[in-house]
Amino acid sequence: MSSKLIIRGRCFDWGQRTYLMGILNVTPDSFSDGGEFNTTSAALAQAQALVAAGADIVDVGGQSTRPGARQITLAEELDRVLSVLQVLRTEISTPISVDTTRASVAKAAVEAGADIVNDISGGTFDSEMLPTVANLGAPIILMHIRGNPQTMQQHTDYQDLLGEIYSFLANQITAATAAGIDQEKIIIDPGIGFAKNYQQNLEIFRRLRSLKPLNCPILVGASRKSFIGRILNQPDPKARVWGTAAACCAAIFNGADILRVHDVQEMRDVSLVADALFRHAAQGEY
Repeated sequence: MSSKLIIRGRCFDWGQRTYLMGILNVTPDSFSDGGEFNTTSAALAQAQALVAAGADIVDVGGQSTRPGARQITLAEELDRVLSVLQVLRTEISTPISVDTTRASVAKAAVEAGADIVNDISGGTFDSEMLPTVANLGAPIILMHIRGNPQTMQQHTDYQDLLGEIYSFLANQITAATAAGIDQEKIIIDPGIGFAKNYQQNLEIFRRLRSLKPLNCPILVGASRKSFIGRILNQPDPKARVWGTAAACCAAIFNGADILRVHDVQEMRDVSLVADALFRHAAQGEY
């Protein structure tokens, strides 16, 4: 794995510490914070709060991908994402990722100042995505999914969960590099909660290191998700911060490079302590 990636003048030195991606949903219907940040002023204030709390990347998404989420039109997604991006780019210097499965949104967003494309379909929903990102020269996050957010919870029958996630991601890495994306600009995500049931989500954490031979930084997005709610018997996503902290600590221990989180301030503390505990060999303390 290439150990460094420079994004907007920031050096992401993989393996040295955990990086935090702060979630900025500019949607009316996301599972945890839908409707809270879907005006440009609220989105800017939240983005500034995420950066102040220690976010290394701000992830802007205009299409909710929670189970059963309504698919919005291209025009709606462009309007939501671009109006926010244009304001953010003038006010914050932190790298910004755009959470989209549509090549035309990715292109418009990068042209408006986004730095990274975060595609929950791993480049499979839109055949133009990988060539578009290659032309833009942007890094891409490839996530594992089956079906789509409307149908994914019916697609949880695996013979070999991690083996199938591995082969899907390997295929998409190959497709991405064939389209012209540099291997060093590919980040992978096993897709916690996306066509995974409760036990499968737990298994991904336990066996996360099995994805290491793909030689790409690993992103884990567990923040406030329903598997944590089930363990805690906690229906309110915002009351799952401590559970999220435990999941994030486990992800770091098992090789995650980036955590995609809502609660950046709290997870910054988690990652600082977990990094000190688990990454000391990389920092020459032996």
